[in-house]
Amino acid sequence: MKENKEKIKVEEKNSEKITEIASKRGFFWPTAEIYPDRFAGFYEYGPNGLALKNNILNIWRNELVKKENMIEIDGCQILPPNVFRASGHLKNFTDPLISCPKCNSKFRADKLIQEKIGKEIPEKLKNEEYDEQIKKNNIKCPKCGSSFNKTERWNMMFKTGIGAELKDAYLRPETCQSIFVNFPRIFKTSRVKLPFGIAQVGKVFRNEISPRQGLVREREINQMEIEIFFNAEKENEFEKFESIKEEIIPLYLKEKLTKISAEDAIKKKMICSKLVAYYLAILKQAYVKMGFPEEKLRFRGLEEEDKPFYSKETWDFEILTSIGWIELGSCNHRGDYDLGGHQKISKQSMEVVDESVKKKVLPNVFELSMGSDRAIFCILDLTYKEEPQNDRTLFSFKPIMAPTSVAIFPLVNKEGMPEIAEKLYQNLCKNFSCFYDDSGSIGKRYRRQDEIGTPFCITIDGQTLKDKSVTIRERDSMKQYRVKIQDVQKELEKYL
Repeated sequence: MKENKEKIKVEEKNSEKITEIASKRGFFWPTAEIYPDRFAGFYEYGPNGLALKNNILNIWRNELVKKENMIEIDGCQILPPNVFRASGHLKNFTDPLISCPKCNSKFRADKLIQEKIGKEIPEKLKNEEYDEQIKKNNIKCPKCGSSFNKTERWNMMFKTGIGAELKDAYLRPETCQSIFVNFPRIFKTSRVKLPFGIAQVGKVFRNEISPRQGLVREREINQMEIEIFFNAEKENEFEKFESIKEEIIPLYLKEKLTKISAEDAIKKKMICSKLVAYYLAILKQAYVKMGFPEEKLRFRGLEEEDKPFYSKETWDFEILTSIGWIELGSCNHRGDYDLGGHQKISKQSMEVVDESVKKKVLPNVFELSMGSDRAIFCILDLTYKEEPQNDRTLFSFKPIMAPTSVAIFPLVNKEGMPEIAEKLYQNLCKNFSCFYDDSGSIGKRYRRQDEIGTPFCITIDGQTLKDKSVTIRERDSMKQYRVKIQDVQKELEKYL
């Protein structure tokens, strides 16, 4: 138990460290941080964080949405109660809550028990089962030492009122319900055929009991969501599967990691269908392109007691960081749960014609639901380095992910160097994210760029005046070499 508590303290310390560094360097910081009554679980993105977020979105769009010829929409963040009645969120979107009668502190029962006993606790236990675990392990309020009240269910939906009548409405807890309720219109107006995907990027809101670990558990979340619609009868007749059948997929099942080809995973029935295997494979490829180390990625298969209420098969996509395994997103086989639910409540048909079989079907759905906030936190955690021997700290982002691609410096502010540097800056800005800096020593300017992860710095110096060449300095190796000004863009294009 002592070892587990020490591990949790180390994880919290590491997450606080990354959050502090991110704040100092313009990536993200707490919302309304100048006020003492600010709320936990809300964060603002600064210029570097927003640039990093946009780079993640660009790769997500290019590698998944555009390559797969998906449709992207932008749905509303506030929806009427019937949407969430049909989706099951009003009834099932809950966490186990325990409260202290003395100091009124509130905690998630499963997480508090987990911290005490050192192993994960299912989220779907009955309230009485949580109470038994709390009593059995003599768990008291961490703040005042009192015994807890009985476990209750806490619905994480944010409720609001519409108009002067304050009609009930809810902030969406996931972006996909907009996709589902708009499915018939999208299918008709976009002239698509099954199977096909609909994607959406946007904010979702979850009233977490105790948000913590920076961007890992928030109340306002940036989500990148994809819903694949298909005929369940043809789930294993997926032609695209052939293109990835040899791709290795790291599957974590029953506390055992198996790195297996997509083809073998299907043969051994570790993954339910070729369609699911295909999208797991291309999702992994996209995140490797972002710079997530392939050896630290895995898909964790959830047991029945841990799966979301709407899911037939769930794979949590996870990355190993300094604070342990973090869920980057969730991949859910939702069956016909969502379209069936909306069809029942709305009395509107969600069936469409599958041209390949010439009959109407109620499509099934496979979901790739990713959080860009967690991706940012994990990239910062995985790429942060301290080099005392070089008197510097840095983020070693892949060049295509860095908030700033290249920084341009005149060595001194005289002899025509600023004019050459400014002209080069203006030219490179057309194709790359650039930063111009002419203040301080050249060493300090290099260190400032290292600290935000800029992969290349270009210096205009005395030699430039003689032969029209510049110095390019690489961030990771600190190696410097000279390139003619007219060749700079081609040189950068190799990496960016």
